[in-house]
Amino acid sequence: MNKKGFTLIELLIVVVIIGILAVIAIPKFGQARERAYVSAMQSDMNQLRTAMEMCHQDSGFTYAGCDDGLINGSTGVSLVVAGQNTTTYTIAAKHDATANRTCAYDHTGGATPGQIVCS
Repeated sequence: MNKKGFTLIELLIVVVIIGILAVIAIPKFGQARERAYVSAMQSDMNQLRTAMEMCHQDSGFTYAGCDDGLINGSTGVSLVVAGQNTTTYTIAAKHDATANRTCAYDHTGGATPGQIVCS
Protein backbone atom coordinates (compact mmCIF):
# COMPACT_ATOMS: atom_id res chain seq x y z
CA MET A 1 0.00 0.00 0.00
CA ASN A 2 1.42 3.39 -1.07
CA LYS A 3 0.10 6.13 1.20
CA LYS A 4 1.21 9.70 0.73
CA GLY A 5 0.94 12.44 3.34
CA PHE A 6 2.21 13.47 6.73
CA THR A 7 1.84 11.60 9.97
CA LEU A 8 0.31 13.20 13.03
CA ILE A 9 3.71 13.34 14.75
CA GLU A 10 5.27 15.22 11.82
CA LEU A 11 2.43 17.76 11.85
CA LEU A 12 2.73 18.23 15.62
CA ILE A 13 6.48 18.85 15.33
CA VAL A 14 5.88 21.53 12.69
CA VAL A 15 3.22 23.20 14.85
CA VAL A 16 5.59 23.19 17.87
CA ILE A 17 8.41 24.71 15.80
CA ILE A 18 6.09 27.46 14.49
CA GLY A 19 4.94 28.16 18.05
CA ILE A 20 8.54 28.50 19.28
CA LEU A 21 9.37 30.88 16.44
CA ALA A 22 6.26 32.96 17.19
CA VAL A 23 7.21 33.21 20.89
CA ILE A 24 10.61 34.56 19.86
CA ALA A 25 9.43 36.87 17.05
CA ILE A 26 6.42 38.62 18.63
CA PRO A 27 8.35 40.46 21.40
CA LYS A 28 11.01 41.51 18.88
CA PHE A 29 8.29 42.94 16.66
CA GLY A 30 6.86 44.92 19.60
CA GLN A 31 10.30 46.33 20.41
CA ALA A 32 10.81 47.34 16.77
CA ARG A 33 7.47 49.18 16.78
CA GLU A 34 8.41 50.98 20.00
CA ARG A 35 11.72 52.09 18.47
CA ALA A 36 9.85 53.32 15.39
CA TYR A 37 7.50 55.42 17.55
CA VAL A 38 10.45 56.96 19.41
CA SER A 39 12.18 57.69 16.10
CA ALA A 40 9.03 59.44 14.83
CA MET A 41 8.97 61.61 17.98
CA GLN A 42 12.66 62.47 17.60
CA SER A 43 12.25 63.29 13.91
CA ASP A 44 9.29 65.56 14.58
CA MET A 45 11.19 67.28 17.39
CA ASN A 46 14.16 67.91 15.09
CA GLN A 47 11.84 69.40 12.46
CA LEU A 48 10.21 71.59 15.11
CA ARG A 49 13.61 72.72 16.41
CA THR A 50 14.53 73.84 12.90
CA ALA A 51 11.19 75.62 12.51
CA MET A 52 11.67 77.30 15.90
CA GLU A 53 15.06 78.64 14.81
CA MET A 54 13.58 79.99 11.58
CA CYS A 55 10.72 81.59 13.54
CA HIS A 56 13.29 83.01 15.98
CA GLN A 57 15.07 84.83 13.18
CA ASP A 58 11.87 85.92 11.44
CA SER A 59 10.34 87.36 14.63
CA GLY A 60 13.15 89.65 15.70
CA PHE A 61 15.29 87.08 17.51
CA THR A 62 12.75 85.96 20.07
CA TYR A 63 11.07 82.57 20.55
CA ALA A 64 7.95 84.21 22.00
CA GLY A 65 5.13 83.62 19.54
CA CYS A 66 6.73 80.50 18.06
CA ASP A 67 4.77 77.37 18.95
CA ASP A 68 4.05 73.75 18.04
CA GLY A 69 1.80 74.82 15.14
CA LEU A 70 4.87 75.47 12.98
CA ILE A 71 4.92 71.89 11.65
CA ASN A 72 2.50 69.05 11.02
CA GLY A 73 3.82 66.18 13.10
CA SER A 74 3.67 62.51 12.27
CA THR A 75 0.45 60.61 12.85
CA GLY A 76 -0.02 59.97 16.55
CA VAL A 77 2.77 62.32 17.71
CA SER A 78 1.81 65.18 20.04
CA LEU A 79 4.27 68.08 20.32
CA VAL A 80 4.04 70.80 22.96
CA VAL A 81 6.27 73.90 23.06
CA ALA A 82 6.48 75.75 26.37
CA GLY A 83 8.49 78.46 28.09
CA GLN A 84 9.17 80.54 25.02
CA ASN A 85 10.97 83.82 25.64
CA THR A 86 13.82 85.57 23.86
CA THR A 87 16.42 82.84 24.41
CA THR A 88 14.78 79.64 25.67
CA TYR A 89 12.00 77.14 25.00
CA THR A 90 11.22 73.50 25.72
CA ILE A 91 9.58 70.82 23.59
CA ALA A 92 7.80 67.71 24.87
CA ALA A 93 6.68 64.86 22.61
CA LYS A 94 4.43 61.86 23.15
CA HIS A 95 3.14 59.20 20.78
CA ASP A 96 -0.43 57.92 21.14
CA ALA A 97 0.68 54.29 20.74
CA THR A 98 3.23 54.36 23.55
CA ALA A 99 1.99 54.23 27.11
CA ASN A 100 5.04 55.53 28.94
CA ARG A 101 7.57 56.83 26.41
CA THR A 102 8.14 60.58 26.11
CA CYS A 103 10.85 62.76 24.63
CA ALA A 104 11.95 66.19 25.81
CA TYR A 105 14.19 68.96 24.53
CA ASP A 106 15.36 71.99 26.48
CA HIS A 107 16.82 74.88 24.49
CA THR A 108 18.60 77.14 26.93
CA GLY A 109 20.12 79.41 24.33
CA GLY A 110 23.66 79.61 23.08
CA ALA A 111 25.28 78.21 19.98
CA THR A 112 25.22 74.54 21.03
CA PRO A 113 21.75 73.01 21.03
CA GLY A 114 20.74 70.61 23.79
CA GLN A 115 20.02 66.93 23.31
CA ILE A 116 16.68 65.25 22.79
CA VAL A 117 16.19 62.95 25.77
CA CYS A 118 13.70 60.08 25.55
CA SER A 119 12.57 58.03 28.49
